[in-house]
Amino acid sequence: MNRVIGRDKEKETLTELLKSKRAELLAIYGRRRVGKTYLIQTHLKDNIVFGLTGMHRATLKEQLQQFTFALQKANGSPLALKPPDNWIEAFEALKIYLSGSHENKKSVVFFDEFPWLDGRKSGFLSAFEHFWNSWAVQQSQLIVVICGSAASWISRKILNNKGGLHNRITEKMPLDPFTLAETEAYLKNMGSKLDRYQVLQIYMAFGGIPHYLNTVGKDKSAVQVIEKACFARQGLLTGEFDNLYSSLFEMADNHIKVVRALAATGKGLTRQQIIDECGLSSGGRATILLDELEKSGFIQQTIPYDKRSNDAIYRLIDEFSIFYLKFMDKHKPGGKDEWAMISQEPTYAIWCGIAFEAVCLKHVDQIKEGLKIKVRTEQSAWRYIPPKGSKEQGAQIDLIIDRKDRIINLCEMKFYNNTFTIDKSYAKVLQQKLDVFTQRTKPDKTLFITMITTYGIKENEYAESLVQNSLTLDVLFRP
Repeated sequence: MNRVIGRDKEKETLTELLKSKRAELLAIYGRRRVGKTYLIQTHLKDNIVFGLTGMHRATLKEQLQQFTFALQKANGSPLALKPPDNWIEAFEALKIYLSGSHENKKSVVFFDEFPWLDGRKSGFLSAFEHFWNSWAVQQSQLIVVICGSAASWISRKILNNKGGLHNRITEKMPLDPFTLAETEAYLKNMGSKLDRYQVLQIYMAFGGIPHYLNTVGKDKSAVQVIEKACFARQGLLTGEFDNLYSSLFEMADNHIKVVRALAATGKGLTRQQIIDECGLSSGGRATILLDELEKSGFIQQTIPYDKRSNDAIYRLIDEFSIFYLKFMDKHKPGGKDEWAMISQEPTYAIWCGIAFEAVCLKHVDQIKEGLKIKVRTEQSAWRYIPPKGSKEQGAQIDLIIDRKDRIINLCEMKFYNNTFTIDKSYAKVLQQKLDVFTQRTKPDKTLFITMITTYGIKENEYAESLVQNSLTLDVLFRP
């Protein structure tokens, strides 16, 4: 029996919509493979009376033909129907069908990959607006669900619509990738017995994408799972990177340029640095492009501590993109034990550090809970790059938690396969960060160095004198 793991808040919302006494227009959106379709088709399966999935880059004629097939299936008609000439005719036919025998319970109309239906000069969106405003909104038993992977399109054309759909959405549901806790539950439901260290390794490569996680078997280690999915000749993810971006963005070349530039630095770039590095125009198009990548969950914008929004730093936080560009991009699949060999090389340790930081930045709420912080906080990053020719020391802190109880946690994130030891050399690095941050920002709060590691830190004189808080990977698995 199919069931939805996690997604408790979303399932509760869908259940409330089924109890509603008015017509509902739900927009659900999130990146490709995150489980949007599965959630709707599983949780609302007994109420779906019509479903249509848009075709990627299809013609108007092809989309209307698919509409006809969907209507024929919904009607249960053994005879083929004549395709409509346009979307106005299509929605009139849908109204007639829906006006039939669906009045005893909530009826769900599900448009999957909604943005793909709105081809250039297709008239789809205006016809849908008319369908909703002139008829559907009056049908108290009706729920219309529009679903799309292109989160930025949904935001611009639906959520912030200035025309006929302005303020018409009754419920919006952004669907994020699984957290580590949800990933652990998902894998356990599949019969996996992997411990948290191995689950974390898989998460750092795949992210919390259910479709990717389906490659995890009952009898495979993290190394074997990654090997099969990413390096085998017919691996599930060998062609995923290009498919991922081209399916979300109409002209994906510049999006990929930005992602590659951010992957190359690992520590983030400002907007102007991205423009310069990628050869983009400095106008509004660059802003739209960055907004599209951010809304789709690939990058994260962080305003540095004690700075303005103009100084924002963008970082690549999509785990699979980081992994692909580090290891798969120029690697021909099909070799034997490729990942096992790669994971013994120095580049593996570098990737682990970057990927673990990205995971921590997605689990800040869990980190705050682990620190027992009950007051309001602001999260940021910070870095100081000395002027050229200067003898000053620079520093970067990737996670700062600024608390209303006059404490600032300066978080250091370290991935290691055992207890992490702060030796004399690393202690010097920590002290330098603390000193440079203090000198440059002159904070009026107490500074706590907070270590977030896989298995904790070894107690020694350096840990005792420098570190106020130490958290392990278990804190990241909190629900």
